[in-house]
Amino acid sequence: MGSASTAKAERKSALRIAAMHGESTPITFGGQVRYGLRALAMATLLLLLVPLHYLYRIFAYGSPFPKYFLKYAAWISGARVTVIGTPLRRDVFFVANHVSWIDILALAGASGTAFVAKHELSQVPVIAWLCRLNRTVFVKRENRLGVAAQINALREALNDNWSVTIFPEGTTTDGQSLLPFKTSMLSVLEPPPPGVLVQPVLLDYGEVAEELGWIGEESGPNNAKRVLSRAGSFPLKITYLEPFSPEDFRGRKAIGAKARAEIEEVLLESLGKPLRDFRHTVPPIRYEAPDDDITPIE
Repeated sequence: MGSASTAKAERKSALRIAAMHGESTPITFGGQVRYGLRALAMATLLLLLVPLHYLYRIFAYGSPFPKYFLKYAAWISGARVTVIGTPLRRDVFFVANHVSWIDILALAGASGTAFVAKHELSQVPVIAWLCRLNRTVFVKRENRLGVAAQINALREALNDNWSVTIFPEGTTTDGQSLLPFKTSMLSVLEPPPPGVLVQPVLLDYGEVAEELGWIGEESGPNNAKRVLSRAGSFPLKITYLEPFSPEDFRGRKAIGAKARAEIEEVLLESLGKPLRDFRHTVPPIRYEAPDDDITPIE
């Protein structure tokens, strides 16, 4: 039994590493069935909730149905979410670490927050439409000339949706690392809008974080296929940490450093070991992977 379990783990590891290198990874027949059933369940959920969303919008603003869809889509994907702490309901800037596209489903389902997402998502059919339903702000992280317009869009989203989440690492990671925070989007807090607080958030997938992580050269469709075809469910703990006033800190870099320190402390406690270097270069935040070993640590 032990050797069979070891062999299975080694196969999973080999497929994950192949995906990181940009290869299309195969799935078993059982995986194909699970993938199809989950995709069908999400499509059914859309067919039920989207008409209700537009009907609701005829009579009132602030439809709850995008939140419901994202919450149950996370569940269909396999996430069994536990919320620790209390998310603020309005006038809040959530600052979170980033592991998977499931982060967006789970966080929106837990708090109804809008998001700042990379511009590339606005070009993906269906996904872009869903993001816009939840009032997502799309940004080009490398577009320095467009930062002012993006900051204005963020201010509008904060006023419109009451809460906005950013992922200042600039990319998804492996759940074992925490990248430097890129704080350009925190410029919306210079100066802070009246009454707005910052609340750090930790997303913790435990032992399956590395398996689920969308990292390296893996394509989005391949990652979705891997996640939606896997057997069983997985735990996801969302920890909402103590909010703080950005007025107590001098500028976006100090605000980002405070949020990152809070997240790192809880992540270290959860892992029970030191954070490790991320094994992939991330140009938008000027992070260079260590040269000594380009293969992710097992």
